[in-house]
Amino acid sequence: MAAIDLPKSPNVFHPEKPSAVGSRNSLAQEYRDQQNEVNQLLEEETNKVINHLSAKLPKDALERLDVMGGVKEKLYNYFNQNYQNMFNRYMVTSEDEMVKKVRNFIDKEETKVLARYTPKEVGDLLDAVGGADKFNTGEIEKSMVNMYGHLQGHIQRGVNELETHTNSILRQKTDTGAFVRGENAYSIVKCAFKDNLRKPKTVSDVKLSVNILDSELISPIFHYQVTVEYLIKDLLSKHIIDSIDRTIEKLKDDRIDAGQEELSDSEIIFNKINQVEDYTDDKVEDPKSKRYALVAKAVFERISDLRAEVDPATFDQQNIRENLKKIVDIENIRNRGFNTAINSITSILDTSRMGYQYIENLKNAREVIIREYEDLDAANLPDERYQIKLRYFDNAQLIEDRKAYDVQMTSFETEVQHLWEILDVIYQGKKPPFKVQDYKDLADKSRAKIRKAFREKDGQPEYEAIEHAWDGISFVRPAETEVEASNRTYIYEKDKLRSKLILMRERIKTMYSYLYPVERRVMENQLAFLESKYTTFEYAINPYHLQPGILLDVDITSIKRKKSTLDAMANVLNEFLSGVSKGFTDAAFASFSRRRSTVREDISQSFGDEEVSSAPKTDSASAYLDLLNSDGPESVADEVVVKPKAIPAPKNAKPGVVDAKPRRTETQKKAVSRSGGRSTVKGR
Repeated sequence: MAAIDLPKSPNVFHPEKPSAVGSRNSLAQEYRDQQNEVNQLLEEETNKVINHLSAKLPKDALERLDVMGGVKEKLYNYFNQNYQNMFNRYMVTSEDEMVKKVRNFIDKEETKVLARYTPKEVGDLLDAVGGADKFNTGEIEKSMVNMYGHLQGHIQRGVNELETHTNSILRQKTDTGAFVRGENAYSIVKCAFKDNLRKPKTVSDVKLSVNILDSELISPIFHYQVTVEYLIKDLLSKHIIDSIDRTIEKLKDDRIDAGQEELSDSEIIFNKINQVEDYTDDKVEDPKSKRYALVAKAVFERISDLRAEVDPATFDQQNIRENLKKIVDIENIRNRGFNTAINSITSILDTSRMGYQYIENLKNAREVIIREYEDLDAANLPDERYQIKLRYFDNAQLIEDRKAYDVQMTSFETEVQHLWEILDVIYQGKKPPFKVQDYKDLADKSRAKIRKAFREKDGQPEYEAIEHAWDGISFVRPAETEVEASNRTYIYEKDKLRSKLILMRERIKTMYSYLYPVERRVMENQLAFLESKYTTFEYAINPYHLQPGILLDVDITSIKRKKSTLDAMANVLNEFLSGVSKGFTDAAFASFSRRRSTVREDISQSFGDEEVSSAPKTDSASAYLDLLNSDGPESVADEVVVKPKAIPAPKNAKPGVVDAKPRRTETQKKAVSRSGGRSTVKGR
């Protein structure tokens, strides 16, 4: 039957006419006798109810119940009415709607073929003559992909803004959770909200620092001054790790095929460690060692200490050194990661309607500074503004920053202690000699009486002779372990300095009351200066809390009731983190490979006997590593490929006998236990 001969279902309504809306009969059911099927179903359900009633009710109740045609006829009619009118007609209508969609699809395809101006054979001829790179729609397809990508980005940005506003309304306040969502919360190093010094009631200042580690960057970042030798060795290290991962995956698959238990997480780590020696070694001076299998030792000797720039006096395009450097520079490994991060943050700011008047990109220092306004004077700036500082740190830079942080902390302690001593000297000098002013004067006055009344009787030392561990300002500090010594938080020192600053201001008020001599004004000015600088210092990031990677430092000033910059910056940060960082991954969850049932040869559905090659594709890094060592023999790379180690047979296996009943894995055991002991796994 042609598609055009099918009845127009939406235009016909009839209870018996085939394929009409509301009909109990359908053309899609063809030869099936629907009435017999329904009668059989109703008969079975009616008999079940009758048998249940006969078994549960007494005989006299059944006799009184079985009147006016009997219970069976009533049940039969009840089931027939509900089942026939509801379920069966719904199914028929669904089938007819499907037939309608198929008919419309066939009509559309036929119309499409008839509307073509060019016969199919001409199109095939053009493809054969022009090849894959001509007469195609590749560029148009790319444009369409870009259009849909931008559309998806705008939609996602709108959803993020809606989510941020919703969370803010639900919280009824603004906190750290409004910035970075749960999957990236671990990257926050410091987030602090405080009132603005000039407008504490209406404006708030926010400090947010995010640390993205080297291992979490999608595109790795290198310093501009890094040597070419370091870049090549880093590529070789990644190549070795990828090769080890492929070997371990092959080993895991072989164990499963042999019916053995899967490797545990610790066993996988040990196997990876044992595989390292198969790819490299520590014989730096031996040109035939495994470490020089992919790139020869002579190549490393030529590029030793070769950095991003070559002295123009010694530059020669024909030298091997310059050509090796050019091969590496073509891939743009040195600048790719940092440029990607800069492009990401600037494009997100542009599309998020957060413009900036000042940007300074210190490319060689791997640092960029973005400010919404060029001016730095807070008195001339509006209450809604932001500043972003993006910087890449390596371990050497962090070590120097930690040294400077130690010196600055010591300097603050020295200055605060010096002012404390000056204030104490002036305070002690202003006290009258024969009048009690404070607790210390009272103790000195009572010292002789206490010694005579208590200390001479029990022989205990006097209070002044006892060593006092508690100074009354901060609690006793526990001894440092190796952890505190190598990762100084300075929490104890900062709390002590803050307490001293508060105590000094209270003592100045107590000493002078409403008098303002020169000494008071000088000490108050110095105290205000120390408080301001200390607040700025404490607001900064402790480099002991950082790890090598990107540091995104954001300073935001926003009106408390408006919070427009806070909400917009939250969307910017989340989009930037998702575009630059891979995020935290747990190796225990990432180690699960695909199910073996999807790669078994006995269930593979193919039309030929050809085997699909499982050889890994050569990436761009391996491609130009081969170019670096083009003088070496071709068999060197083949020697590096290590076959997985032989899998030991089970201990209980007999020689010459194959275990026909392999052990079940943990997943199969759980499946068996859930099915009540019946194994649902057929074969392996």
